[in-house]
Amino acid sequence: MSDFSSIRSQAAIQGAYGDAKGLNSPVQVSEGTEKTESFGDMLRNAASQSVENVRQGDEIATQGLTGKAGIQQVVEATMTMESTVRVSVAVRDKLVEAYQDVMRMPI
Repeated sequence: MSDFSSIRSQAAIQGAYGDAKGLNSPVQVSEGTEKTESFGDMLRNAASQSVENVRQGDEIATQGLTGKAGIQQVVEATMTMESTVRVSVAVRDKLVEAYQDVMRMPI
């Protein structure tokens, strides 16, 4: 079985690691004060970042079709889009499942 990390560039892997590392850090509000991000804000930011990833991937794929982007860039953008969509669908499924569990609870 092939290892997908050999396909992805080191910069893309480091960028994803940096993004994931920042998920647990508190949000800076003003000089010196820190405010932790609420779950709703985190979910909203993740959704907007997902939409942006898909848009960027679509743009790079279009550029690849017109010859303005290389194959490596198109493959990386496509893989990023695919993983973004998979994670988004998994989160949606878990949210729907949690909602259904709450609705089935006896009063």
